[in-house]
Amino acid sequence: MNSFGRLFRVNIFGESHGESAGINIDGIPAGLPLKVEDFLADIERRKGGTQKGTTPRQETDLPIFKSGLFNDMTTGAPVTILFENNNTRSGDYQKQRAVPRPGHADFVASKKFGGYEDYRGGGHFSGRLTVCLVAAGVIAKKMLAHALTDASVEVKATILEIGGETDLDKGLQKAIDAKDSIGGIVECRVTGLPIGLGEPFFDSVESLLAHAAFAIPAVRGVEFGTGFAAARMFGVEHNDAIEDASGKTRTNHAGGVVGGISNGNELVFRVAIKPTSSTPKEQQTWNWESNLVETFSVKGRHDLCIALRVPVVLEAVTAMVLADLMMLEQKIKRILK
Repeated sequence: MNSFGRLFRVNIFGESHGESAGINIDGIPAGLPLKVEDFLADIERRKGGTQKGTTPRQETDLPIFKSGLFNDMTTGAPVTILFENNNTRSGDYQKQRAVPRPGHADFVASKKFGGYEDYRGGGHFSGRLTVCLVAAGVIAKKMLAHALTDASVEVKATILEIGGETDLDKGLQKAIDAKDSIGGIVECRVTGLPIGLGEPFFDSVESLLAHAAFAIPAVRGVEFGTGFAAARMFGVEHNDAIEDASGKTRTNHAGGVVGGISNGNELVFRVAIKPTSSTPKEQQTWNWESNLVETFSVKGRHDLCIALRVPVVLEAVTAMVLADLMMLEQKIKRILK
């Protein structure tokens, strides 16, 4: 439901316009240095209002630690972090209650929870909660820095294209000119991984990463290595020739994973991000009060292109998965020194 992971286990809670959003993380090793300052860089990367094409809503997003820390070190107990919601405009959503927004969870959430859900700003379904994932990612990245591997594990995500354009400004301008939202593609690369992470079938590296990636609102597809292009290749072309005892391969069509297990090469995967569902363009939707389909336009503050804010979130969920896998392989100890 709202939890993920086995040894490094996260539980996310809160709503977009509730008092706060937050995360509880169990399994963090004791002895990990942790301060507010550790979170600022990645939280700033996720924020809206700081770059062209993002929502003007701005929150300070300073993490509030409620448990699991003593003298700026993790204790081994669960860590709970809150992020206050102070810059909300809930009135924008009261007017829209009877008209579920196309592309949003409004309709299905109302049906599933009988109308008791918090619908303001998308409630528990909102991208607002990704700030909690980023916080978990900050901790997971710090844990990966303590991993017992031959090389440091580094996770980095970048935007490859917006609206089919590798010139990101050009892609954004397409949306601005159309007075609409637009999607994009984000790639994540991980270096320094050891051979042997992951299990065949249900707990393969790809299975776990895809599971975590789809927890990011707006993700519509995931591909590893060559991805869907592999369907147009011959086997001898797609197979990655092994060059030495370290497992280094001449090519990396597999994206660093074979048989669901990391092979020591660079892990490479991409996610497709849909256009932001909240668009000022007029659309048609059903009004459950009048029982009629009518013209509708989304109000409020929204991202022109949500893909702009995804890289740091994708890094975070990737680091969460890898930290958990590293702990399962005893590559990260329960007490750090």
